[in-house]
Amino acid sequence: MAKWPSGYDRAVFDTVDSTNAEARRRLATAAGPIWILAHAQTAGIGRRGRTWSTEAGNFAATLLQPLIMPLGQAALQSFTAALALRDAFIAVGGKSDDYTLKWPNDVLLKGGKIAGILLETAGAGPSHLCIGIGVNLAHAPSVRALESTAVPPRSLAGDAGLSVPAETFLEALAIAYDARLRQFQQGGFDAIRRDWLAHAVKLGAVITARTVSEEIQGRFETVDETGALVLHTPKGPRQITAAEIFFGEG
Repeated sequence: MAKWPSGYDRAVFDTVDSTNAEARRRLATAAGPIWILAHAQTAGIGRRGRTWSTEAGNFAATLLQPLIMPLGQAALQSFTAALALRDAFIAVGGKSDDYTLKWPNDVLLKGGKIAGILLETAGAGPSHLCIGIGVNLAHAPSVRALESTAVPPRSLAGDAGLSVPAETFLEALAIAYDARLRQFQQGGFDAIRRDWLAHAVKLGAVITARTVSEEIQGRFETVDETGALVLHTPKGPRQITAAEIFFGEG
């Protein structure tokens, strides 16, 4: 494996409330980008304020980095992070065909969710971006708390037969993210978007997007230059910027 990327610091904890919260506490002292890893979280948060459980052996980390790009570009870093996660799974022994990407910010293993990403801005201005990442390395959560139409959870150990310590996975992820960020900086979102679409699950299939006000069913055509999902519906194309995605009829 390549060496830890130059210019990135790291901090590893046995337990914190949440790695995103720890990142915010470091805003005044972080000299540059820093990866914060916790072996356990007592108050982890996922998308839409949901609780994110971190069982022993799983992965919870946040990359705190200065916001050196416009906010619109910063929001696209979920695609950069998703590709980096996929790269990291392959770097630790995963089979390339097993890992796909689900809009807006999930990574799937054999069709089930193994990792999620949460982006938050922080500091005055804002000044920083927090990229929170949770991975089911050793354990998958119970399916009882999920909607019947949600993709099932997966774990690296249980579904890929790979036992990978969190700190080992952090190294693979940090290296992969640095490479993908350089790709973004050099080629813009077009380069990231092209690679993301090459691994997108259900591209060309009928899916359901559930927003706060409606459900929209249509054929998954693409992700556009703003990162929005584009569905072909009976009423024409629909551009969707925020939604929960379900497969089939939802």
